[in-house]
Amino acid sequence: MNIIHATGVEGARQAEGTVVVIDVLRSFTVSAYALFGGARECRLVKTVAEARELAAATPGAVLCAEEEALPVEGIPISNSPTAIVQADLKGKVLIQRSTAGTQVAAAVRGNDIYAASLVVARATAQACLLRRPTTITLVASADHPEDHACGRYMEALINGKQPDLNRLLEPLRAGERYRRAMSGRWPGFPPTDLELSLLADRFDFAMPVTRAPGFMRVVAGTHPG
Repeated sequence: MNIIHATGVEGARQAEGTVVVIDVLRSFTVSAYALFGGARECRLVKTVAEARELAAATPGAVLCAEEEALPVEGIPISNSPTAIVQADLKGKVLIQRSTAGTQVAAAVRGNDIYAASLVVARATAQACLLRRPTTITLVASADHPEDHACGRYMEALINGKQPDLNRLLEPLRAGERYRRAMSGRWPGFPPTDLELSLLADRFDFAMPVTRAPGFMRVVAGTHPG
């Protein structure tokens, strides 16, 4: 099996085979906690305007958005797993817009797509193996150490190895972004988001992604489609 690592929108556009779009901090961690919390599905869009419009047209919608990792005025949930855990999402539809994850998912050209983060990493690796693809492309949504660590972690799992995740996450914990988030002074990004996001294999479901008119749909499951 050929495993390719790619980054960002351009990496997604060139992705081959089964494509896994990774956003650990925090978009697809948010999706996983939302689905675990009872949301029917998550709908990904590229702009805040699209998010507002889709939410207005979707019964039972809850809106979650950020721009450049900061809250958006008038939208109380800012891409925060902490906020998602505290929200009542049972039977609801989560509308998501983020600077990295939702953009990168939309850029994938194929149809065999998963959204992933550390909390669903092992389940996603297993779902990919069930597809028996000749190629898997692991796309880090941004050039951030946690997304690359998740990609390396998943690659090891796919190859039947047990990776040292603490070592893989060392570049994240040594960086300024981590210190800023831990400080509690990042608007819309409480320190508990880090704890929730770095719980590897917290959930036993993968998150296949399919296209719908005007958005990408994410559900808890095994296979796209």
